[in-house]
Amino acid sequence: MRRLILLCGALLLSLASAASPAAADKNDRADNPFDRHPIHFAAIDEVAIAYQDMGPRDGEPVLLVMGLGAQMLHWGDTLVQGLLDAGFRVVVFDNRDAGLSQKFYELSAPPVWWTMVKDKVGLDPDPAYTLGDMAADAAGLMDALDIERAHVVGASMGGMIVQVMAVEHPQRLRSLTSIMSSSGAPGLPESEPAALEALASAAEQAPTRAQRIDKGVAISRALGSPKYFDEADARQRVERVANRGGFGPGMVRQFEAIVASGDRSALLQEIDVPTLVIHGAADPLLPVAHGRDTAEKIPGAAFVAIPGMGHTFDPISSERVLGQLVPFLEAH
Repeated sequence: MRRLILLCGALLLSLASAASPAAADKNDRADNPFDRHPIHFAAIDEVAIAYQDMGPRDGEPVLLVMGLGAQMLHWGDTLVQGLLDAGFRVVVFDNRDAGLSQKFYELSAPPVWWTMVKDKVGLDPDPAYTLGDMAADAAGLMDALDIERAHVVGASMGGMIVQVMAVEHPQRLRSLTSIMSSSGAPGLPESEPAALEALASAAEQAPTRAQRIDKGVAISRALGSPKYFDEADARQRVERVANRGGFGPGMVRQFEAIVASGDRSALLQEIDVPTLVIHGAADPLLPVAHGRDTAEKIPGAAFVAIPGMGHTFDPISSERVLGQLVPFLEAH
């Protein structure tokens, strides 16, 4: 019996050591800004928006708006932590129909090919909601958090949303940053077929969690940097996204909103806030010409191409984005 008690005591000491603060510091949870901050919900014009509010309340607010079918988690630890380390108050959220935000189960989600056909023949895609509605969600979240003005940063579809936001809610922006996005103008270079196929496959959910994670990593590889893709980082992020859940029909409806937005060239010329356009030089989904075109159409906008960056926020690309983004935000 005494030997059993000693063995149990040794086991407890071993477990306590494994769970010590020193060990916890190396744990993903301790190093992950998303897990260090609670998830909240706000009702924005009867739409439930999930968000996380990080950093000092007296820091200058930065609102991050994510892209097609993506979650707030897709910003990645490196970029978010870099903004926090620079002293900013960082607000991230899931767009409607994505992540933990409200899903519109009752609305139709027509096949992507049908939306494309309607657009090609000049018919209105008739989206369930528009990029303007999503921009209003972002402005409404600022209202809910008593944020009068913020630096607004959007990636991919999020860049399109903040472009609209800068025109429809200009008084709410300290500055605008559009990353890996586009004006939607005709004649711009098309996506690489493998990247487009990978993005389209994201709307189809794999049957098991393990298959969903493997598929998510494969999509990240197809969209990401050919030079800086980090499989361990991508897998960790995809696992977190799987924990919060994906929603294919919402991604389809968001795609409808993008198609219905059409060519935003005229809208971009109305933007009158300090603007930075960042684009990956190796982006396979929206080639770098999309970013250069966007900057040329926004009065006074600065353009930066990030060498080697694809259409994701891998750690190395994120550090390079921060090297451009933080000084721009501090200057405005």
